[in-house]
Amino acid sequence: MTSRETILQRVRAGLGRSAGQTVPDPPAVRIQVAEVDKETKIASLLARVEALAGRAVRAATPAEACEIVREVLGKRSAVASNAPYLEECGVTGLPGVRCGITDREELRKACAAADVGITSADYALADTGTLVMLSSPHEARLISLLPPTHVAVIPASRILSGLDELFTILPEPAAVTSSMVLITGPSRTADIEQILVRGVHGPGEITIVVVG
Repeated sequence: MTSRETILQRVRAGLGRSAGQTVPDPPAVRIQVAEVDKETKIASLLARVEALAGRAVRAATPAEACEIVREVLGKRSAVASNAPYLEECGVTGLPGVRCGITDREELRKACAAADVGITSADYALADTGTLVMLSSPHEARLISLLPPTHVAVIPASRILSGLDELFTILPEPAAVTSSMVLITGPSRTADIEQILVRGVHGPGEITIVVVG
């Protein structure tokens, strides 16, 4: 018996199978969407973001959301995505905010120089405090990943209960986008000596503004 056959035999033995045995069909996919009212979803999202060392704020109106973003920015420079919702809130008109950039190289330089990246989000998951970002001309990945601070402004209507609900709405993400990024709190790693460090692989500070 060759080394390969020996390894495969051990794998079969570990799985309780024999050579030539037919592999059973995989179990059916089970998606269970929790029945949660909107206010509960909003409260859960805000609490989860705060628990992850992020900042979560609720605004009653788009105009109030714009004032919150103005406060967060202070005198810092920012680059905003081309999301129509940001324009609707008036965020793209704030002083110091660059927007409408379509050239990839220009966008990269702007994101590298900016203190804050401002986006909306396609969805948010209430059970984990996660932002769901689908890469598109409206939402370039660089804006949410490269600047040291990320601010996301989303309408309450885009908050879902969790991943199961997301995949009922978007069963095949690859069919609509080249990249789906899930952002859960500030970037963090503990690879080096098990010491938690924020901001290594992305923004170390995140603020989510829920509107409505």
